[in-house]
Amino acid sequence: MSRNKIFGTLLVALVLLAGTAWAEGKPDEGSESPDSRQVSVQDEMTFRSEVPLSGPTDVAASEKTIVPTAEATSRAEAVGSTETAPATETVPGTEAVSEPEATPKADAAWEEIIPEEDVEAVTIADPIEPWNRVMFHFNDKLFFWVLKPVARGYNAVVPEPVRVSVRNFFRNVTVPIRFVNCLLQGKLKGAGIELTRFGINTVIGLAGFFDVAKSRFELNARDEDFGQTLGYYGMGGLMYIVWPFVGPSTVRDTIGFAGDTFLNPVNYIEPFEASFGVQSYEIINKTSLEMSSYEEMIKSALEPYVAIRDAYIQYRKEQIKN
Repeated sequence: MSRNKIFGTLLVALVLLAGTAWAEGKPDEGSESPDSRQVSVQDEMTFRSEVPLSGPTDVAASEKTIVPTAEATSRAEAVGSTETAPATETVPGTEAVSEPEATPKADAAWEEIIPEEDVEAVTIADPIEPWNRVMFHFNDKLFFWVLKPVARGYNAVVPEPVRVSVRNFFRNVTVPIRFVNCLLQGKLKGAGIELTRFGINTVIGLAGFFDVAKSRFELNARDEDFGQTLGYYGMGGLMYIVWPFVGPSTVRDTIGFAGDTFLNPVNYIEPFEASFGVQSYEIINKTSLEMSSYEEMIKSALEPYVAIRDAYIQYRKEQIKN
C-alpha cells in the first residue's frame, strides 16, 4: 500500500471518530433533556423570586429564592448525563410568589399600612411656585428688615407680662370666630366652652386681659376657623398660595380667611386707618412673643421655602383632625 493511501485511510478514520464523538455529545434538536429543563425552570423561578413586587409583603417574597443543591447543579452541567437531577430544594410558600394573584394581595397590604388619605395629606399642588417663592422672599425680608427690628424695640419697652395680657385681650375679642366655627362643625361642647370663656374672662379677667378661664377653671380656647370648617367637611387645600403680608395659605384657607374677617370685631372699627393700626399692633405684639420660632425653622432648613410649606400643610392637617 502506498504512502498516500495509508495517510488517506488514517484521515478518514479520524474524521469518522470525531463525528461519532460529537454526535454522542449533542442533544436532539427540538427536545430538551430533563436536566436542562430543570435548570431553565430553576432559573426562571429564581428570577421571579428576585423581582420585587409592589407592597411590603414583597420583602418576604424576595427572600424565598429557590436554591438548587450542589449535586443537582453539577449533574445538570454534565454533558450526556443519563441520570435525572434530583428535585430542587424550595423554601415553603415559594409557589405563591409565581402565582399572578400575589401582586394584588401585596398592593392591598401596602394600602393597609399607608392609607391613601395620609399620602395625600403630606403633599399639595404648587403650580404657581414661582409666584409663591417671590412672595416668600418678600415676606422673609419684611420679617427680618421691618417686623423683627420693630418687635425687638417693642420688647425692650414693654415687659413680657404686659405683652401676654395684650395677646389674651385679642384672643378674647375674636371669640366669635371660634364660637361660630365650633357650631358649624357640630362641636357643641367647644362652642359652649368658648362662650363660657368669654363671659369669665370679660367679667373676671378685666375685658380679657387675664385668662382666668384657663388659669382658674382649666378651660382652654378652641382653635377653630372657617378654613378648618371647610376641611372638616372634606374640602382639600387644592393649591398652595403665599400671600404678601399674610404668609402661607391654600385655596381653602384663603376662602376661610375671607369668611373669618366678617366675624372679627376688629374689622368693624371705624375709620379704616384705626382698624389697620389695631391689627398691625396685634401682629407686632404676637411677633414679639413668637419671634424665635420662625428664625429657628429657617436656620435649620436646607430649603426654607419647602420647609415652611410642608410645616404649614402638616400644621393645618393636624388642626383639622382635632
